[in-house]
Amino acid sequence: MNKIKCLCSYENPFGTILCERCGRPLTEEAKKSKLIDMRYEGAARRSQTYKRSIIDKIWGFFSSVKVGINIIIAVLLTSAIGTLFPQKLFIPATTEVDIAAYYEKHYGLLGTLYYRLGFYDMYNSWWFITLIGMLGTSIIIANVDRVIPLYKSLKKQRTKRHFSFLKKQRIYGEGHVPESNDSLAKAEEKLKELRYNLKTEDGALLAEKGRFSRWGPYVNHTGLIIFLLGVLLRSLPGFYVDEALWLREGETRAIPGAPGYYLKNNDFLIETYSKEKDAEFGQAIDRVGTIVKNFQSDVTLYKDAEGGLPGQSDRMEFVKDYSIIVNKPLQFDGFNIYQMDYRLDELKSMTFQLVEKATEKSFGEFTVDLLNPDRLYRLNEGAYVELKDFYPDFDGIEDGEPKSKSPVPNNPAFIFKMVTKDKKEGEMSFVAIRQTLETNKNDYKAVFVSAETRDITGLVVRKDKTLYILLLGGIIFMIGVAQGSYWNHRRIWIQKGEEDQLIVAGHTNKNWFGLKKELDKVIIYANLPQYEDRQDSVFDKEEIEGEKE
Repeated sequence: MNKIKCLCSYENPFGTILCERCGRPLTEEAKKSKLIDMRYEGAARRSQTYKRSIIDKIWGFFSSVKVGINIIIAVLLTSAIGTLFPQKLFIPATTEVDIAAYYEKHYGLLGTLYYRLGFYDMYNSWWFITLIGMLGTSIIIANVDRVIPLYKSLKKQRTKRHFSFLKKQRIYGEGHVPESNDSLAKAEEKLKELRYNLKTEDGALLAEKGRFSRWGPYVNHTGLIIFLLGVLLRSLPGFYVDEALWLREGETRAIPGAPGYYLKNNDFLIETYSKEKDAEFGQAIDRVGTIVKNFQSDVTLYKDAEGGLPGQSDRMEFVKDYSIIVNKPLQFDGFNIYQMDYRLDELKSMTFQLVEKATEKSFGEFTVDLLNPDRLYRLNEGAYVELKDFYPDFDGIEDGEPKSKSPVPNNPAFIFKMVTKDKKEGEMSFVAIRQTLETNKNDYKAVFVSAETRDITGLVVRKDKTLYILLLGGIIFMIGVAQGSYWNHRRIWIQKGEEDQLIVAGHTNKNWFGLKKELDKVIIYANLPQYEDRQDSVFDKEEIEGEKE
């Protein structure tokens, strides 16, 4: 696109509003306005200049402040919806089917909708990550679209500006001053005392300070971009792990999120306060019952041995033994395993006896492992029991079929087929803890003998490589907030006009009261012409015109 040539013969990039050299307004809108817009020093912004190609349109879309605000609102709304019901991490389920059933059972239709829309694992969902990516893209493009033109304009700004530029400043004054050279010299002296940086050129003076505050919003946006980058990195493997691990006593399992590592729960210990040893807790114990003093998991950490197949138990290499206590996690290879919860007395196995009802004759006992049950149990005299079906967490009968609400053996139920020499076709029996059903009147029954229980420890596996990235982003963000909030960019122009005329103009990005207070000191000391705050006069004039209408 053609460059715009100013009357001062300087060629400005297409889209420039104020001449980069002299400050003359170049557009009709700028020429007609009473005050010029100094937000970006009248520089050409890409989003406002190039609108032809698809790249230009994408750039213009993401550079819009309105679009950025709408994306922020979308992120906040979805985050709020994600707190209505517990996230996937905090519900007692292991498979997707269990998770869906959990939401449906506890929250009804809303829970089902919540699950199907992906809010149950919102912070890992593709659409939430896309929203975060769009927000980061908007911040980056909006910053680049504004900060580069602003930086170039402030770096190139001339000391002497055209009178049309000065007259369209909010702070403006002019008048004849005897011995204008002495007034300029005194003004320079006073401005130095007020810690302004000064530039002089051919009867013109530019005093400036606090320019660094103009970069405050861009610094905190940079911090926000770094923070969002840390959030996005959490979705990549190896950067962030926050997994639950329920481990039964005697059980060895792969550690979720830590490939190649395994943990064995040797023993779970729980210690409570007693009235005899801890007399100070006597009243509390009487009031609430048992009070836990400590609970811990004695574990062994293993890893895959070199040359072995992953998970090959006889080739796992011992790493260390450790007692995981609350606030004293097991640490290894950047991972931390915390003690968070426990369950006592989970059913491990149940022992039954096959008995003839009429004679009470026993054909022997068989034990069903509730985690890995066998299908066939052979007994004395050629008798055997076949496990036809198993419901770990029996939850009643629906449509004529038993159902289990979870794979955890909280309320086990069985369908047994009992076969003896005189009942070779077998007899069917449904056996639950408090219920036994038979299709016909059986001659044999499975009698409960005993149960073995064990404790389960609830652990949380955590690893966070993004923590320092988030911290860095937060620190930079706060630096930018302080930089833009507690300082401001102030400029004062003093120029000679015709004969002994002096022109005074001023601008700041915020805190006009502070600028006027300092300018008053300079005017009194250097005998400069008085100024007016033209923003106030513009408002007064508009109010008068409105009253007339």
